[in-house]
Amino acid sequence: MEITKKKDGGALKIALEGRLDTSTAPSLEETLSKELSGVTDLEFDFAKLEYISSAGLRVLLSTQKIMKNQGTMKVKNVCPEIMEVFDITGFSEILTIE
Repeated sequence: MEITKKKDGGALKIALEGRLDTSTAPSLEETLSKELSGVTDLEFDFAKLEYISSAGLRVLLSTQKIMKNQGTMKVKNVCPEIMEVFDITGFSEILTIE
């Protein structure tokens, strides 16, 4: 998985490419732990994300909990396959998806 990040003041955009699974979720978690301090507007771009596993969902959930206390979090450009995972797991009710 490739992680592209762009920080502008309190805004952080993270674009993910590839698969967010058990082997790549720790990398995203590490990136977020370093970057989230002071972020009030977090945006994930899933345009090139092909797959998400329960490990990826866990990272999104823990990040959502952090951002709930310090700002907003949005997920954009979700493909139909990942949207189906969000719908089945109830994540579509928890996350702000655009």
